[in-house]
Parts: sequence; C-alpha cells; structure tokens
Amino acid sequence: MSDTTASRRPEGLAAYMVVTAAYWAFMLTDGALRMLVLLHFHTLGFSPIQLAYLFLLYELMGVVTNLSAGWIGARFGVTSTLYAGLILQIGALAALYQLDPGWAAATSVVFVMSVQGLSGVAKDLAKMSAKSAVKLLAPAEEKGALFRWVAVLTGSKNAVKGLGFLLGASLLALAGFKPAVLAMAIALFAILVAIGIFMPSGLPGGKKSTKFSEVFSNNRNVNRLSVARLFLFGARDTWFVVGVPIYFYSVLSDGSPEGARTAFFQVGVFMAFWIIGYGFVQALAPKLLRAKQKELPEIIGLARVWVGILVFVPAALALAAWLAGGEAQDWLSMTLVVGLMAFGVVFALNSSLHSYLILAFTAAERVTMDVGFYYMSNAAGRLVGTLLSGIAYQLGGLTLCLAATAGMALASWLAARMLRHA
Repeated sequence: MSDTTASRRPEGLAAYMVVTAAYWAFMLTDGALRMLVLLHFHTLGFSPIQLAYLFLLYELMGVVTNLSAGWIGARFGVTSTLYAGLILQIGALAALYQLDPGWAAATSVVFVMSVQGLSGVAKDLAKMSAKSAVKLLAPAEEKGALFRWVAVLTGSKNAVKGLGFLLGASLLALAGFKPAVLAMAIALFAILVAIGIFMPSGLPGGKKSTKFSEVFSNNRNVNRLSVARLFLFGARDTWFVVGVPIYFYSVLSDGSPEGARTAFFQVGVFMAFWIIGYGFVQALAPKLLRAKQKELPEIIGLARVWVGILVFVPAALALAAWLAGGEAQDWLSMTLVVGLMAFGVVFALNSSLHSYLILAFTAAERVTMDVGFYYMSNAAGRLVGTLLSGIAYQLGGLTLCLAATAGMALASWLAARMLRHA
C-alpha cells in the first residue's frame, strides 16, 4: 500500500461513516412517515386504492429524481445532494404538520400526495448520494471491500428504516399524527446541523461540464440490471405497501379505539421486524454468499439463481390464500408471517447482489449517473408495485395481491437471465 493510499484511508472511512449516519437518520424518518400516513388514513376510512394514491406521487417523483439526481450529483458533488435530500425531508415533515383533519377527503389526498412527492425527491437524493459515495470511498485494492461496504450501508439502512416503521406506529398510538410529525422534523433538523459540522472532506466535487444526456447508459448490463431491479422491487411493494398491512390490521383490530391502537403496534412490530431482518440479511450477504471467494461471473450467476427462488415464495402464499377462500384464518395468518419472513431473506440476498452489481458494472467517472438511472428503475418498480398493491387487494384480496407479487418476481428473473459478464 502506498503512503498516499494510507493517508487517504482514514479520511475516506470517516466520510463513509458520516454519510452512513446521515442516511440512517433520513431512513428512520422515512419509515416512520410511511407507517404514520398508512395507518392514520386507514383509520379515517380510506380505501386500499385511495391509500395507494397517497404513495403514488412519492414513487413517481422517485423516478424523476433518480433520472436527474445522477446528473446533479455529477455536476455539484454527492455531498451537496445529500444535504439537499435532508433539507427537503424536513420541509416535507413541516408541510405535513399543516394537515387539517377538517379538510374534505379529496383535498387531504391531494395535499398528502404532494407532500409525499416532496419526500420522494428527498429520499432519492439521499439514496443516490450515499450509494455513490460507497463506490468512491471503498478501498479498490482490497478484494471484496466494495461488496462489504455497500452491503453494510444498505443492510443497516433497512434495519434503521424498520425501526422507523415501529417508531411511526408507536408515535401514532401514543402521541397522535401531528405531534409525531413535528417531533421528527425537529429531530432531523438537529441531525442535519450535526452532520454539517462533522462531515470531513473525502468526497469529490462536481464536474460542471457534465451533460444531462450522459445520464442514459450505453452499458447493457446496467440497463438489464435496472429492468431486473424494477420488477424485483415491484414484487416487494405489491404486497408490502397496502395489501398485507391492511389485511393484518383487519385481522387484529376489533373495531374499538383500544383495539385500533393495539393493532397499530402489532402491525408496526411486524413491518419493523420484517425490514430489520431484511436489513441484517443484506448486511451479511457477502458472508452468506461467500462473495470474497467469487469472481464477477459467479456473482452474476447467483443473482439469477436467487431471484428464481424468490418466485416460488409468493406463489406458494397465493395458493395458501386461495385455499383459505379469502377468509381470515389463524393458519393463514401464521403461514403468511412465516412465508413473508422467508421472502424477506431471499429478497435481501437479491437486493444486496443487485446493489453490488450496479457498482461493479459502472465506472467511477459516471457512478452517480449510472446509480441514478438504476435507482430510477428501482423507483419505477415501487411505483408499479404500490399501484398494484392497492388495486389487487381491492379487486381480489390477499390472493390476487400475492399472485401479482409472484408475477413481478418472475419478470425480474427473466431480466436477470440476460446479464452477461462482458
């Protein structure tokens, strides 16, 4: 190792740790806000499709933001886009605090959709910045370091987001909607100030000559992986956003105010546990898959195999729901819990493999643009999955919701089969 590399390493590691802390803070509020909005408006009588509408602009703005965020990051640097994401999230929380329970349902939907859209911009600016920073800061000379660093960032982020789900449900039950939103805005502002003080140098600035047309990649693997990513996250959100949480709430709540509060906690605990477990598996993925001993072609092969396995889990759960005849039964609920935990493990391995492959496929000089394009596809998948979650659950209940999940996973497998080493 050269003296130059050695002198840069502590500074690069410090920058990575601060970026990770910023991302954690953001995702804690993001998870809490999602659970707050979902459960609060469900108790107000919103239908599954109306609940899906609340998140559509959030996901749509993720598509738009990721397409442009890579270019913005290339021009102005990833530190600037990270700060911008945190500031916009504070603004979204402050705006949501203004929600008036006396407004008509249509007005509330439009307002919350707009605020969620702002939050979607914020989330994907922060995500693109954090993921790009890993490519720039990970020690290139150390084999397997890139996979480990991105796995730790992504896995820990999802564990923190899971805590956010529990935090959101708990705050809703204990403090109510508006006090919870205000508390999160104040806390995130304090974290933003702390990060601004402690952020070291180590992340490169932007390149003003970067053209927007350069966002679109000529790398076939980047494009194919982006398609696989679209359907992978579409598969998750088809059950995750509306269908399963509302099913569990309907099973657990007895209709009384006390029963509703208890159901909030129980649904929040399940969603939090799922996300936290998913995050831990992501962080452990390099070790579980023995990635340090594998070359890129072998890891591409793993990406094909594991998404193929994923298809069978929601398909089996859809069959179980069909056999139950659409009725809430104890055995079905237990099967659903176990099956979705298995889905989480397999999904986490797939997600971690994708997160490594996008950084392996791209070059350092265009990392923000390729990562932005890839996460645009990620956001498009969440958008499609969010809409499917509400529509499928309303039209066909749990069975159709899970069958649509299996269909999305199958499409991801077909796209992954097209990945090539060269």
